[in-house]
Amino acid sequence: MKPILSTEEVITLENIIEREGTSKAELMEHAGEFIANLAQGYDPKEVVILVGFGNNGGDGWVAADILQQRGAHVVVVTPVEPNEIPSALARHVARRTAGRDVTVVVGPSRDELAELLNKADLAIDAILGTGFHGAVRPPFSIWIPTLNEASVRVISVDVPSGLNSESGVVEDCCVRADKTATMIAPKIGLYSADGPQYVGDLVCGELYDRLDEVIDDVDHAAEIVEAGDLVEFMEPLPANVNKYSRGSVLIVAGSARYPGAAIMAAKAAARAGAGYVSVAAPDACANLIRMALPSIPVISLPSDTRGSFGAAARTTVCEIAPKYDCVLCGPGITTAAGSMQIVSGLLELDVPLILDADALNCLARLSIDGIDKTPELYRREAPLIFTPHHRELSRLLGDIPVDDLGTAIDAAQRIEWAVGSDNLVVVAKGATTAIVGVEKVLIPMAGPASLATAGSGDVLAGILAGTMATTHGEVNRWELLAAYGVAVHSYTGFAAAAEYGDRSVIATDLIDLIGEAMQLVENEAYKQLGLLNDGEA
Repeated sequence: MKPILSTEEVITLENIIEREGTSKAELMEHAGEFIANLAQGYDPKEVVILVGFGNNGGDGWVAADILQQRGAHVVVVTPVEPNEIPSALARHVARRTAGRDVTVVVGPSRDELAELLNKADLAIDAILGTGFHGAVRPPFSIWIPTLNEASVRVISVDVPSGLNSESGVVEDCCVRADKTATMIAPKIGLYSADGPQYVGDLVCGELYDRLDEVIDDVDHAAEIVEAGDLVEFMEPLPANVNKYSRGSVLIVAGSARYPGAAIMAAKAAARAGAGYVSVAAPDACANLIRMALPSIPVISLPSDTRGSFGAAARTTVCEIAPKYDCVLCGPGITTAAGSMQIVSGLLELDVPLILDADALNCLARLSIDGIDKTPELYRREAPLIFTPHHRELSRLLGDIPVDDLGTAIDAAQRIEWAVGSDNLVVVAKGATTAIVGVEKVLIPMAGPASLATAGSGDVLAGILAGTMATTHGEVNRWELLAAYGVAVHSYTGFAAAAEYGDRSVIATDLIDLIGEAMQLVENEAYKQLGLLNDGEA
């Protein structure tokens, strides 16, 4: 796993590296060389480098010097003369570079800048760095739109200028990069809020050859999970397996209004590897679910007058739930009184449990001013996974604002830390999904925009349930199990988009691609571990 750092953590790490004997000046030289090497991958003849007032601009000046020496014609666009740059370190490299063959253009007009960019085959954005926040000011509020309007490839240094590297928020304008070369470690804002829209391809220059020795000396805002980290969930089926030893799942889901949620979750759990899946559903929709799922037993329970679980359903659910390796509760159950009773009853049992969708809304209603104020509601010994999207996460905490990755992580950590259990995992779903445990935050591979469709969350919940059941509770880190489920779900999105197009994917398309997605994750893992060549499948 690779660390993702906050802005403060990056500063702390740079200070540690400096104490270890590598100065910030050396890091700037390494950063400039890394950018120049990336730029050469485009084989540019005409390069425009836009620099700002700080050390981010210093990286650009170093890259300009190197690219010019390697045969490109380089123009550096700067807001002030090199002697007037306020950062001492950036001023030093700017003076050095300006004294060579690099062309320096100070404070160009919009038309002058547009003309320079139109002649170039590559632009490098080294305007604003990780310390930027708020609104972009002139002249950069003019430069950035001009750069975005030009038909030129763009590499951004560390962070696209205009993006808050902590929150991922863009207040007014931001560079749309083809590639972002972030330094030492990725920043959390590159994955949050507006970040993914502007970053392009993300590459990381570590710059420091002993990074592995010091990276753990700072806290990590999160960690990137790669396929190779998930290999423990890819064991082949043993020859003597049977439907029970493969793992069993009880899906408590559905209502007269939402029978499809139960169908999708149950089928996804079976596709994800569970050998025996049952559905407990209100009798108002049980027959419909039976017809849709001929291979899955459906347990019909009393319903209320609106077709949701009735008051008598709790007793049966709590009697049969301990017979299964995993229980998934929530898809399509509504927040009727009977559903709330089922949720509270399941939380009291010693069975691995996933609460999704309306089960989370029921839990929110059972609390006052947020579940973190009443952690006894969800404190338990057995594993527990919550799968809220941002609105559900907000409701769980009394309607606090949750609208991006950063606020989602903060909200999930409040839930985690209130109960203090390493068996609780919050899968905070979004454009970038965060898997939050009591000690770590994991970021698995994000899926495509095609996953933003009704029912996609039911499929993810089923994948998680099927995966949890196959482990029979023998898991060292539940966060990694959740990361595997999210990765598989993401790959189903890519596979479905390839077949149907981004705009045409619906949730049921994902289910029959789960097996293909699991194989894709496995292939990627084995490639990363050196056990599979690129041409093998």
